[in-house]
Amino acid sequence: MVGGVLVLAALRPDNFQIRRSASIKAAPERSYSGPESGKGAAYAFDGNQDMGKGTLEILDSAPASKVTMSLHMLEPFEVRNRVDFVLQPKDGMTEVTWAMQGTVPYFAKIIHLFINMDRMVGTQFEAGLANLKTLVEKTQ
Repeated sequence: MVGGVLVLAALRPDNFQIRRSASIKAAPERSYSGPESGKGAAYAFDGNQDMGKGTLEILDSAPASKVTMSLHMLEPFEVRNRVDFVLQPKDGMTEVTWAMQGTVPYFAKIIHLFINMDRMVGTQFEAGLANLKTLVEKTQ
């Protein structure tokens, strides 16, 4: 049985991508306040067992269209993923897509046999996009 799990894990893809989108009644161009930010700006976090510990750094951004970040998780185990937020005007609204992609080491392939990462992380993306939609549309 253990051998079967190891073989199944070895057959899983080497990369993953999780993506969710939401349409928001607002233009992509928004006004922001606070300190300037951009490429190289980073945020370190140390959460609970559900969130882990790591850093999030902006790699690139284009006003009103895209932000690309590097997510470097340190705990519960080390991984490096790319996170993208893409804003596209669509029918008088803005479609916001939140995506994360990266490589899947062999150990993670074993975990993915038992835990649906797309569902687990995708649920968090959906909640975050719903919160963003509520906040933005309330200020319109």
